[in-house]
Formats: sequence, C-alpha cells, structure tokens
Amino acid sequence: MVNSVGSTSATTSADTAMKQATGMTSDDFLKLFIAQLQNQDPLAPQDPSAMLTQLAQINQVEQSYNTNTALNNLLASMNYSAAMNSSSLIGKNVMANGNSASFDGATPAALQYNLSVPTASATVTISDASGRTVRTATLGAQQAGDTSFVWDGKDNNGATLPAGAYTFAVAGTTAAGASVAATTYTAGVVNGISLNNGAPSLTIGSASVLLSDVLSIKGV
Repeated sequence: MVNSVGSTSATTSADTAMKQATGMTSDDFLKLFIAQLQNQDPLAPQDPSAMLTQLAQINQVEQSYNTNTALNNLLASMNYSAAMNSSSLIGKNVMANGNSASFDGATPAALQYNLSVPTASATVTISDASGRTVRTATLGAQQAGDTSFVWDGKDNNGATLPAGAYTFAVAGTTAAGASVAATTYTAGVVNGISLNNGAPSLTIGSASVLLSDVLSIKGV
C-alpha cells in the first residue's frame, strides 16, 4: 500500500514537472497519440516504427522526471535528517568558513581569522547588514596562523551598535609591502538549527552558517 502511494505521488510530481516544462502531461501525450491513430489516412497509415519511437520517447521523459523527483525527495529527507542529528551541536562552540560576526548588544565578539604569512600591520573592517562600514581598527604586527580580534561592538565614533549580524574582513601588509588577505571564520556558540533552502544550517546568535561549512566543534 505504501509503495502504491509513493508511486502515485512520484507520477503526479513527474506529470506536474512535465506540464511546466513541455505544456503537456503523459496523459495529454497519449490522448494526442490516440487521436493521431484515429485520424490517420487508411491509405497511408503511420509508420509503426515511428509510432513505437514516439512511445519510447515519452516513456523516457516520464521516467527521467520520476527519477529526478525521487532524487529530490531523497535529498530533502537526508537534509532533514542531518538537521535533526545536528541538534546535538546546540550549546557547542563551533568555527566555520564565513565572515559573519554576531553581536548581542553588550558582549564583545571575537572575530577569528587566519593569516598565511606574518604581517607588519593589519586592518579589520566591520560592516553592518546593509554593507556599510561601521568600524575600522588598525592592528600592529601579526603572526601567521589563527588569531582573533575582540570587537567591543562599538562604531568608529565610540557608540555601541545595536545587536545583530555583522560581517568583517581582515587585510594585512607584509614588511616587504605585499598585501595579504586573511581567511575569516564565523565562530561562536550554536543556539539553533534550521533548514536554509533545504540545507541544514547552524544559528550562532544573529548569524547563520551551513553545517557543511563547519570546521571545528568544541564543548563550552
């Protein structure tokens, strides 16, 4: 019974996709095919091989849509399962690829980044959700590797900014004058799980990162 329902659902989805892509469903094609047979010239009937080719083609198209529907359903199920399993990460400290920084309105935020080579100086640029630069901080010499900048949540005028998600970038200059762009990370304590366009995501304060972007997980 379950198999029958699943087959019917897949066929319905395939017909819907075919209708959107070609303007007709498999039933529409068969009706057109039968009408073609009923109205053919008895003295010059349709070539049987051509008719079989048409039937084979519509069958291939329908099977293709059915396969795509089944794969999409499987992917959605896997993503949902991954999101449910990742609930164990709530309360854990994670670091992921990204450049988001969540500020809660009071607690300083640690902006983590990595420099491939030592720099004589570096600059941290923080922007709000609209892309407007709100804080620029000049740093001294930086060692190569992972490090962080503790942002107090204030803008260039010393005013505390509202809670929310911000983005940041770090650029350095070597002693020889070469420019170096740092690799940035989104880091913090996970406080929620969601599906972002079907893909499982972790919520870190006001920021969000894909589960697939997570690089490390630590207990708090």
